Amino acid sequence: MKTRIITAIIAILLFFPFIFLSGLPFQIIMYIIATIGFLELLHMRRMIKYPIPTVLSVILLWSLLFQDEYLFFSTRLELLMFFVLVLLGYTVLVKNKFTFEDAGFLILASIYVGLGFHYFIQTREVEDGLVYIFYAILVILSTDTGAYFFGRAFGKHKLWPQISPKKTVEGALGGIFVACIVAIIFQYFFQVHESMLLVVIVTIIASIFAQIGDLVESAIKRHYDVKDSGKILPGHGGILDRFDSWLFVFPLLHFIHFIS
Repeated sequence: MKTRIITAIIAILLFFPFIFLSGLPFQIIMYIIATIGFLELLHMRRMIKYPIPTVLSVILLWSLLFQDEYLFFSTRLELLMFFVLVLLGYTVLVKNKFTFEDAGFLILASIYVGLGFHYFIQTREVEDGLVYIFYAILVILSTDTGAYFFGRAFGKHKLWPQISPKKTVEGALGGIFVACIVAIIFQYFFQVHESMLLVVIVTIIASIFAQIGDLVESAIKRHYDVKDSGKILPGHGGILDRFDSWLFVFPLLHFIHFIS
């Protein structure tokens, strides 16, 4: 526990100043974090042994992080199609030592990590982006904290025992409840939206997505039989262990903001 606390404090002191700075320093640190998380995912499946596809998929990841005006393709769909064709062509060049399934994994991994961090960057760059960033982070943290304490106090019904044995239905509901309380308090001091009702509804959905993101990461680790995605954060595991919920919540908030 002492190691976890020290690591968390150091990570906050190093990471949060970049959020306040915004602009290029923020984007650079997000590119670094996203790349580390992506390589963790490849390492879990032992994909690092394919250097050329790894480099190509990192380039795809970075391309997904680009702002629209810097994108060399008309749409991200065209970008994805280009890399799909390149990776599939590579399977032929190496006589199927690098397979169709390997190419599919790299594409999906790039989308999974790349779009999540892309929308994190996008959220920071919009007007009042700092408010949205801290709203989302507080929802994620309060969901995690509420689920932990409610699960320990009242947890009786397992949520998904095959994937995450300690998570319970009561903990999941408690996480949503605590997230709503925190969001209401945050809305009182820093207006996220003019409608408190909409903030609560979005918070409920975001809290659910945060827990889904956490479970997805647990499912991936269970499938590849690893405890943590990496070891870069002592006591916390890897980048994906800490940002798994972010990869689901920020795209969700982007689409909700676009619709509204």
